[in-house]
Amino acid sequence: MMEVETNVAERFEGQYEDLPDELALRSTKGTDVIEEEDEEEEETGGATNGVKLPNGRIVRKAKRQTKANSVCEDGANMLAPSPGLVKLNLKATKNLRRSRTTSRGLPKKGGAGKGGWGKLGDEIELPWVDPNDPNYDSDGTDPVDGGVKPSAKKTIKLNSLVPELSEEDIRKTMNPVLKEYFDNGDPDEVIASVEEMLLNIGSRRWMVPAMAIELSLDHKPSHREMTSVLLSEMYLKVISQRDIGKALDFLLRQLSDLILDTPDAPILIGNFIARCIADDCIPPKFLHSYKGNVEEPEAKKALCRADTLLGMKHGLVRLDNVWGVGGGIRPVKYLKKKIVQLLKEYLCSCDIVEASRCLLDLEVPHFHHELVYEAILMVIESMHEKTDEAMCKLLQSLFRSFVITIDQMRAGFQRIYDTIADICIDVPQAYLVLERWVWRSRQAGIINDDIVKKMPCRGRKRFVSEGDGGLIKESSW
Repeated sequence: MMEVETNVAERFEGQYEDLPDELALRSTKGTDVIEEEDEEEEETGGATNGVKLPNGRIVRKAKRQTKANSVCEDGANMLAPSPGLVKLNLKATKNLRRSRTTSRGLPKKGGAGKGGWGKLGDEIELPWVDPNDPNYDSDGTDPVDGGVKPSAKKTIKLNSLVPELSEEDIRKTMNPVLKEYFDNGDPDEVIASVEEMLLNIGSRRWMVPAMAIELSLDHKPSHREMTSVLLSEMYLKVISQRDIGKALDFLLRQLSDLILDTPDAPILIGNFIARCIADDCIPPKFLHSYKGNVEEPEAKKALCRADTLLGMKHGLVRLDNVWGVGGGIRPVKYLKKKIVQLLKEYLCSCDIVEASRCLLDLEVPHFHHELVYEAILMVIESMHEKTDEAMCKLLQSLFRSFVITIDQMRAGFQRIYDTIADICIDVPQAYLVLERWVWRSRQAGIINDDIVKKMPCRGRKRFVSEGDGGLIKESSW
């Protein structure tokens, strides 16, 4: 072993004899290591694996572990390779692309190198949380595990900002809904529509009952009854007692304008107040609170009307029919009485507009043939030219305004045709008057030729000379 090391030192001895110390150090960088002689080696006189220079320095061969220089199982070193073999191994490993550092195949810096996004999964184990992040969840933050401290949490209070509709927008929205209710009579649709826009109405919910009452003033009594039912259904669902009271108070202050379109508005408003009290939508003290505090005569009239209805015997029960009974529900005798009264008033005033309004208020379009029948019957019983002319103008106006249809007109004439024999008992000239009336109606365009052809004719008397054996009998043709 010592002989081999001496031969290596002698081989490198001639290369460093004439070199200065610094050049000798630079030339041996990477392959040879110049070490100062340790004090321990001088004292112990140990062996030096190198060449001793004149200045007292020792040049040693650096020991590198190669394939040829390995450690045996017993710990003894194998023989050192020749310099040519070491030089060949250095050239072979010079151009290798693999990393020269000790690595286990992991990404550089654990994936958190320059320009990287950090290691995979680092976002889960971050030691901090940004409370200003829109996705920040304060409930999921644990201060023990590195989350935000309780003192650092911000309490965010969100206030809902809902735009409130103006009075004009509410009217534009609710008018079609209320008009549709007057056609179908379903209060649930109105309630659903109000619930959808309840947030946008806000403090103007009182406008819904006010608009319903105001629209019903221009409609029929049946529509006013539907309005009272609607107020009762909406109560405690979408409107409150205060909303209904505020609506009625608003209408009382607007009576001077409502009278221009509806002359009997004070009476109708009084009926609504009494009906709302009967339906427990507003308390009775609402009416008493106005005593002595009202100066307008229209408002006084409305409040007096409501007080009178509530003061009647069994007034709360009778208020269920304050708007009357619907047309189809009324008894036939009641309708006949109203129609006869209507025609008699018309013969006295000859006011076609008033007669038309009264007929429409009855709301019985399927029973208009009764008016045609009663009108012709009055013409036959009167047997006066003025009555014929007045009734002809009335039927002509109702027919041209489509109040009475051609089917109702035909049904009224047919009823006269069927009962003319019985009418003739009381009015012997009934056939002659009927014939005259039918031709007048045909000229006025009330009936067509089919109705004229169905007109019955009274049979003539047959004489003895016609071979009847001295008997006189009536012919049927």
